[in-house]
Amino acid sequence: MWIRSKQSKQLALEHQELESLVLARTAELQKLSQRLLKVQDEERRRFARDLHDSTGQTLSALKMSILFMRQSCKEDPAKLALISDVEALADQALEEIRTISYLLHPPLLDEVGFACAAEWYIEGFSKRSGINVKAEIATLRDRLPKSMEVALFRVLQESLTNVHRHSGASDAIVYFKREAETVVLEIRDFGKGISAERLRLLRRVSAEAGVGLAGMRERLHELNGHLEIESDGHGTSLRATVPLYAVARPVQFEDRSAPMEAAQA
Repeated sequence: MWIRSKQSKQLALEHQELESLVLARTAELQKLSQRLLKVQDEERRRFARDLHDSTGQTLSALKMSILFMRQSCKEDPAKLALISDVEALADQALEEIRTISYLLHPPLLDEVGFACAAEWYIEGFSKRSGINVKAEIATLRDRLPKSMEVALFRVLQESLTNVHRHSGASDAIVYFKREAETVVLEIRDFGKGISAERLRLLRRVSAEAGVGLAGMRERLHELNGHLEIESDGHGTSLRATVPLYAVARPVQFEDRSAPMEAAQA
């Protein structure tokens, strides 16, 4: 009997140690994931700035050269027509560079905050995708923390991208508002919806949920927020809720081996 009791205690101790190891490894993976998301955001900001400041300026210089050529070819209609075509291509390239730069990291997000950046992005998304997106974006009295604004903007981007790729919807709506001590961002489409089986997979924290959804969850988790997905035959709703005064929390794990060691003593 005494041997069995000792063996049971040893197995329990080993089980607790294994649980602690799994939790520790999970915490390490969460830290790595959070770090990768921060690096990704910084790379997007740097690349957007480089595109705007280098390639954008090169194209602007090209347009100045085109203007000089236009002045030099006033008496040659054929050359003027060709120069006009080149100028149109330069304008198109400049606009595309500006759009890509702003999509990577919109200056409005840094300058005036999430609400204005969200409205700008939604307007551009509607034009590019052909999906009619209605925006009901509340303007808060005070700016949100930078980390929260970036997280919410990336959730908005990823959600509307998924609407365009998967929903088949021609209409969608975006809500952003304050509720008590939280802020809520909801993206709802009126498309074909998600099957019950697929919805169960998306609600689970697993590889089947996809990289985009995992990234959204990780961003919100760092701010003590959470993500909800609802869907039926009338469309899909994604709702992100974040405490208004959330601060980024360090990833921790509970060491459950101490109580067992105390019991053994």
